[in-house]
Amino acid sequence: MADRIAEEKINQIRQAVDIVEIISDYVQLKKQGRNYFGLCPFHGENTPSFSVSSDKQIFHCFGCGAGGNAFSFLMELEGISFQEAAIKLAARANIDLQMDFSTVGKEKTVSKELQTMLDAHELLRKFYHHLLVNTKEGQHALEYLLERGFTRESIDKFQIGYSLNSWDFVCKFLLKREFAPEWIEKAGLIIKREKDGTYFDRFRDRIMFPIFDRNGNTIAFSGRSLGAEEPKYLNSPETAIFNKSKILYNFHLAKPHIRKVQQAILFEGFADVIAADRSGVENGIATMGTSLTEEHITLLRQNVQSVIICYDSDKAGIEAAYRAGNLLTDADFQLKVAMMPDGKDPDEYIKLYGPEKFRNEVIGASLTWMSFKFLYFRRGKNLQLEGDRLAYIEDILKEISKLTKAVEKDHYLRQLASEFSLSLDALKQQQKQIFFADKRKSNGKSQTVNKPLQNFKQVNELKPAHYTAERRLIAHMLKNRDVAYKVQDLLKGNTFNVDEHQAIITYLFGFYEDHLNPDSSAFLTYIQDDNLRRMVADIEMMSINDELSNQELTDYIKQVLNYQKLLKIKEKEVEEKEAERQKDYSKAAAIAMEILQLRKSL
Repeated sequence: MADRIAEEKINQIRQAVDIVEIISDYVQLKKQGRNYFGLCPFHGENTPSFSVSSDKQIFHCFGCGAGGNAFSFLMELEGISFQEAAIKLAARANIDLQMDFSTVGKEKTVSKELQTMLDAHELLRKFYHHLLVNTKEGQHALEYLLERGFTRESIDKFQIGYSLNSWDFVCKFLLKREFAPEWIEKAGLIIKREKDGTYFDRFRDRIMFPIFDRNGNTIAFSGRSLGAEEPKYLNSPETAIFNKSKILYNFHLAKPHIRKVQQAILFEGFADVIAADRSGVENGIATMGTSLTEEHITLLRQNVQSVIICYDSDKAGIEAAYRAGNLLTDADFQLKVAMMPDGKDPDEYIKLYGPEKFRNEVIGASLTWMSFKFLYFRRGKNLQLEGDRLAYIEDILKEISKLTKAVEKDHYLRQLASEFSLSLDALKQQQKQIFFADKRKSNGKSQTVNKPLQNFKQVNELKPAHYTAERRLIAHMLKNRDVAYKVQDLLKGNTFNVDEHQAIITYLFGFYEDHLNPDSSAFLTYIQDDNLRRMVADIEMMSINDELSNQELTDYIKQVLNYQKLLKIKEKEVEEKEAERQKDYSKAAAIAMEILQLRKSL
């Protein structure tokens, strides 16, 4: 086991790092008042309900209830231990922990099988790359790439390699290094023959493009044939470490550039990403032969709000761009579409016209999403024909009705009026008819989707008085040590009614024994229970008065104690009925007097 990190080092890390900076690496945050808000990375949402407090150094999501400090954020998001989170934060703050890290993270929940898959892919990535750039066997493949415009810099950057024209070289190579064949097969690197149970290599005589996860681990390959052999691209199958719906090609390299320019460029395939990178466009990413998914969108949303779609300009590419664009706009991305001219893909265009023209006249001249839809709905229509023209105008009016900004609506209505010499007033009137018709339809449907903030608040509003009183008392106790001990005295040996609330203040009094001053972030580290940590983060984000007046304090204590009396009254009422049932009327009368006294005390 690795040594435990000293408490003073933990405190030093906590004081050195800023939670806003830490979370900004994963979530786009905007300041609103004293706090920062963004889209929660722990659940899908379109309305920001994820709040980060710079003052308290904590975060809380009003939608899903996630909450904690910088340590717990990394633990939950990356699935790592407290110790690993502390090491990451210490490295960021240049704090020397003066301990041996050799065994840290070895107890992680990554199974031996998954680690074997990762290790095998990593070893092969290095081996394939070595074969391509350093051996005679890979010389023809290297020449093939260089002839097609690849540079040595690109080949090294993307770790492109070559697989030998052999049926079992990789199989023998990995078996010799004590990789179990059944695990290598599950990793998708070799295939088992049904006849005799022997194994052969999946990739043979192909240019090898490694696929990386968001952390830069090699998890799959795509092999391109050198000649006319089919398939042109042979990809790794989906495995325990490779899921196409979750992977964006080049994300690990593009992420810093995406965050720097505050924009991602979405291409159709990795060849386009590599070509664009050669032209100086380093914020390019691509899906892995699949349509854009919710998982892709969640990953993007954690890092950027502006996306340019740059797909091929053939029919399939335009349809794919339209589908992807609708998903991205539904997720509130700022969206543009770069149109490739003359049916070219980015690689072909750059070879013909050069990098500068690609950057300026394709990426730099990207259309707004609405302008793209003007072109999209023209396809297949002859606008010289009255029927096609009217259908097109109605399609565009429906799209304009979805716009939320009045200036945008006016701009595109004027554009439509000008193009077809139509009355602007008539277009506005028809657009309003479409808008209100759609609104009536939507009003008939459930409006509960994507409103976590509203739903969460409603849950809180429905809580009984004693529950709210206890939360408000805890909020003040977290801010002021003296208030905490004053509440303890006023409870007179009684406890809070909600078990979790009582557990929180038990932790709090233990914390105050070792700490003279309140510290939200330090207290969250002190708490050992994840659920309690979330509750504390939620309570910390409550809006309360800076000072707790005696009247307010008395009212809260009264609500807490009164609830216990109400429970006692219910208990006595049951006893009274039981005494009456047994015809012990003197006992029933005595219990009735007790109930009367309890009600008076309320």
